[in-house]
Amino acid sequence: MKKLRQSILRVCVIAVLIASAFAVRVGDPAPGFTAVDSNGRQQRLSDYKGKYVVLEWHNQGCPYTKKHYESGNMQQLQKEWTAKGVVWLSVISSAPGTQGFVTPSQENDYLKSMNAAPTAVLMDPGGSLGHLYAAKTTPHMFIVDPSGTLIYNGAIDDHPTSDQGDIKNSKNYVSAALQEATSGKPVTEAATRPYGCSVKYKD
Repeated sequence: MKKLRQSILRVCVIAVLIASAFAVRVGDPAPGFTAVDSNGRQQRLSDYKGKYVVLEWHNQGCPYTKKHYESGNMQQLQKEWTAKGVVWLSVISSAPGTQGFVTPSQENDYLKSMNAAPTAVLMDPGGSLGHLYAAKTTPHMFIVDPSGTLIYNGAIDDHPTSDQGDIKNSKNYVSAALQEATSGKPVTEAATRPYGCSVKYKD
């Protein structure tokens, strides 16, 4: 039994090391992708070369996602930055039968009811896009610069709670990173620990 436990532990450690080795890192080229959005259109990262792109992993049922949508915080960020030419892609990687899985029409109804304003919502029920970026939580935020380089990977802000009252006292990492990058400055905090619900992958 002891040997079995040691073998299982060894396999788990190897799996973690492999996942870490292939996880997307700040400073690396952002992985290219093609995905279908909630309106049935194909979206490619390469279509937005020359622009800043935000990727936001999303789950309607997650309390941490609700914190930022029911308060209007996420919509405010979307509107502020898309008005400045930033592309904002929300991504839903929840598998069928799991929390956060929605049909395209359900997602579009949600966007309308929340007055949300992403450029598009990418439907990823198979989880391929989520795994490509090693997205861990909802929300989990990534920023790609105009050259296609990943310049931010992590949390939306520095208060890892589901309490809306914390937003006003939080440092918003995404907004800070975009402000610095669009001003020609290096991103001060380019990698942080994401918080939220685990992404509900099918595997």
